[in-house]
Amino acid sequence: MGKLTSAARFWELPLDALTREQWEALCDGCGQCCLHKVEDADTGEIFRTNVACKLLDLETARCSDYRNRRAFVPDCLRLTTRNANSLDWLPKTCAYRLRADGEPLPDWHYLVCGDRDAVHRAGVSVLGKVISETDAGALEHHMIVPDGEG
Repeated sequence: MGKLTSAARFWELPLDALTREQWEALCDGCGQCCLHKVEDADTGEIFRTNVACKLLDLETARCSDYRNRRAFVPDCLRLTTRNANSLDWLPKTCAYRLRADGEPLPDWHYLVCGDRDAVHRAGVSVLGKVISETDAGALEHHMIVPDGEG
């Protein structure tokens, strides 16, 4: 798929104007939303981990059974126009978050550049950086501490 023409730039529309197909197409395939999080019971602070959902294909950073994922992972969160800009754990690079905030998609997003692998080359995806929950053990041992916080 090459660069899309400006007439086909649906991703620049407000999120509530998108069809379901267009909404789904916004996903850049980074896999970051498929990582487990740990919440501090005292503070409510959410920490990311390097542990992926059992359905995340670690070779592609894509869900291996997206259509039926909620049958296997009941707490899999469905992103909507209502929650896309209120989930603080979504990465700042997430297309849903960016568009909910009125920001443009980055140059590496496949809708902009036409290359689905650009997200991996840009270092934004989880490809090669995570392990499956089936191999991980306790999530507390896999927490990612933000830079500068020890």
